[in-house]
Amino acid sequence: MNTKPKVLVSDNLSQISLGTFEERGVEVDYQPGLGKNKNQLLAVIHKYDGLALRSATKVTPELLAKAQNLKVIGRAGIGVDNIDVKEATRMGIVVMNTPHGNSETTAEHAIAMLFSIARQIPAASLSTKQGQWEKAGFMGSELLGKTLGVIGCGNIGSAVCRRALGLGMKAVGYDPYLTVEKAQKIGIEKVELDELLRKSDYLTIHVPLTEKTKKLIDAKALAKTRRGVGIINCARGGIIDEKALYGALKDGKVSAAALDVFEIEPPVDNPLLELPNVVATPHLGASTSEAQEKVALQIAEQMADYLVAGAVNNSLNMPSITAREAKRMKPWISLSNHLGSFVGQMTNDPIKRLDVLFDGNITDLNTRALSSVAVAGLLKVNNPDVNMVSAEQTAKDLGLVISNTTQTKSGVFESYLKLTVETENFKRSIVGTVFSDGKPRIIQIKGIYVDADISRFMLYSTNKDVPGIIGGMGTILGKHDVNIASFNLGRSAVGEDAIALLSLDSAVGEEVLQELKNSNLFYHVRPLEFDVET
Repeated sequence: MNTKPKVLVSDNLSQISLGTFEERGVEVDYQPGLGKNKNQLLAVIHKYDGLALRSATKVTPELLAKAQNLKVIGRAGIGVDNIDVKEATRMGIVVMNTPHGNSETTAEHAIAMLFSIARQIPAASLSTKQGQWEKAGFMGSELLGKTLGVIGCGNIGSAVCRRALGLGMKAVGYDPYLTVEKAQKIGIEKVELDELLRKSDYLTIHVPLTEKTKKLIDAKALAKTRRGVGIINCARGGIIDEKALYGALKDGKVSAAALDVFEIEPPVDNPLLELPNVVATPHLGASTSEAQEKVALQIAEQMADYLVAGAVNNSLNMPSITAREAKRMKPWISLSNHLGSFVGQMTNDPIKRLDVLFDGNITDLNTRALSSVAVAGLLKVNNPDVNMVSAEQTAKDLGLVISNTTQTKSGVFESYLKLTVETENFKRSIVGTVFSDGKPRIIQIKGIYVDADISRFMLYSTNKDVPGIIGGMGTILGKHDVNIASFNLGRSAVGEDAIALLSLDSAVGEEVLQELKNSNLFYHVRPLEFDVET
């Protein structure tokens, strides 16, 4: 009887990975192209412990419902748009990716696209092959001394900056988590988005597609750019408003665009492709033989280590911990994630430092893994591609200093976890613990004691401790049919600063939020949302 775990490779993965699976005790079934055949994949997925894929295979709830034996999904690359991570998590399936394998390759493609539009290389090549010799018609522009605006300064954006500086360009960067110190280390100037748009001769985009970055470059943003700016997008389609870009290219506001990604791929009947000042490639950012071999080897190693030894690396839905640790750590993992998310949702300024304090019995656990979970929870607010293992490196790349401290029991709780964040303008902390019932709870915010369960929808407010606050908030929420599940209060002293943390049955919409702000009852009001188990 064969007891080896079995992995299906359903996309065109470098075959160099097959030997890695087999060497580590995993049987592998290599069927590239199966991922494009939905019915066939549905019929066989129940046979496998692991599924290794690229972008062609779509992991849907329907597929996962058939995958009774699936334990791990491995994406050779960073993007997991084709995987329903939430449903996989609900079913207890680990989802892994390879977050750093494509960085240098994608950066090189962005620079190649920059050269293509600066010197009109694709159009000039086509003209020459057609028997023309139009030297005057393809007057280019030197990159030396020009300013490159880099939107997103993580692994790929930083790699692009290094190459641009090597070409003698100047570079300015915009990233919510980029600190002044990190920008100086890279050799670029940190600016806000509007200033970047005004200063740049060329723009290049290296951020994930999220609700915050969707159509980040729209008509209003394009109106703020220099006339004749060039734009490169090797990140994700949808970050640029394609209709707005088309209009800007037609009237010369944007001189040229180099696009490796589109809102709909392949871009059938996309009017941008009709324009002579658009260079287009079919999502080739990560398409080099070196990068494909690298990510194939990485995902094979990670999946085999998990299936054979229970080790977890580069997972998007659980931290890097051993199987033995997992059961005891589960509620603390949840707490760490929620506290990090709380900090991330509450902080608009770039965070310079995060201090993680472990007190009491929690110090016996894998505190580094818990710290990584907290950092990932914080960073995921703006970058959903961050996972528990890549969190530390991502924070380092952004110049975010992380410190971990442990101490023996110092208070009324057997254990607690405290996060303290520091920006240019403030320093604040949040504390949580896990009670005997296994439920994570928030017990202190900014030095004020509270006692609050964590639910999916919450509302945080600060105010002066005066009568009428609870009634006023309840009236406004009731008026808009927002039901309060629990109302948790704390104050520093009578008549001084007070806070409220509410659990709600539904999200607070913009209209409700604005009415709360206009009531003049609160210093600050903010809705929060957490990914909690139901």
